[in-house]
Amino acid sequence: MSKTYRIGVIPGDGTGPEVVAEGIKVMNAVSQRFGFKTDLTYFDFGGDRYLKTGEVLPADAVEQLQKFDALYLGAIGHPDVKPGILEKGILLKLRFDLDQYINLRPVKLYPGVECPLKDKRPEDIDFVVVRENTEGLYAGAGGTLKKGTADEVAIQESINTRKGVERCIRYAFEYCRKRNKMKKLTLCGKTNVLTFAFDLWERTFYEVAKEYPDIKADYAHVDAITMWFVKNPEWFDVIVTDNMFGDIITDLGAMIQGGMGIAAGGNINPQGVSMFEPIGGSAPKYKGKNVINPLAAICAGGMMLEYLGEDEAGKAVEKAVMEVTGKHIRSLAAGQMGLSTAEAGDLVAKIAATI
Repeated sequence: MSKTYRIGVIPGDGTGPEVVAEGIKVMNAVSQRFGFKTDLTYFDFGGDRYLKTGEVLPADAVEQLQKFDALYLGAIGHPDVKPGILEKGILLKLRFDLDQYINLRPVKLYPGVECPLKDKRPEDIDFVVVRENTEGLYAGAGGTLKKGTADEVAIQESINTRKGVERCIRYAFEYCRKRNKMKKLTLCGKTNVLTFAFDLWERTFYEVAKEYPDIKADYAHVDAITMWFVKNPEWFDVIVTDNMFGDIITDLGAMIQGGMGIAAGGNINPQGVSMFEPIGGSAPKYKGKNVINPLAAICAGGMMLEYLGEDEAGKAVEKAVMEVTGKHIRSLAAGQMGLSTAEAGDLVAKIAATI
């Protein structure tokens, strides 16, 4: 008997619904091939709902979403809503309330994708960043005093707990072992300046490393990491870091893998509900034009399938995307692919169902 996965779908804003539709098209194709089903429930969380109701999320939103096996997100961001309202009220709230304490970001250069780094090939750029996702500077601790005056004070505190740091590091070691590539895990930090927070990170990292003798554990400052991403990305296998540094280095990672149009990620709670999304924004100027590149959203759908245990289906999605980038599109940029949004989705679905 085939297994059915309950998936909550949040298409979101701008071009989010368009790219999610293509991701679902591909998932439907591989579900038929690999013998499972998806039961989809859609939620209208996003800018349009907020503008109509004044409500970012209904009071029972988290309770509703906890009932699903996984969540699939398009994009959040509306040109008529002040920045921060939707991002904090939807994205951060869901990550925190659903305890999605890992942000998982593969950085992989696919065949045919133009890389801005000279002479770097797909085999040179293939690593994963494990970012702590619910603590650090994003915890919202701090405040302001005498706002709007010459004596204004603003304090933003980075919150790092032993529990939060250790569970992130343990996830990274386990992921590195399962990935089984270079079996090398790098801690990205700033121990020479941020001596309180990263003393905790470094001590915990090397304590946990003793339980994984098969994994090479090393350390690099975040500023060095950014240089080496550009100069020697082939050095990296899996990187683990805090919330803020992870946010920054994964955007650089997206650029060296060819841009936001191919970057996908997961917000993971290994014991709960996880959410998968393309990394790029809502791109409202392309809304409804059928020109946006859906490949990042399709890759996010593939990640979701692997998370659900459908490894073969997830790998088929990635292989199909790689064939499309290598043979069938001119560019990842909106309107320059040589295919419409729907045509790109159709092609990936066709290949994934047969590859």
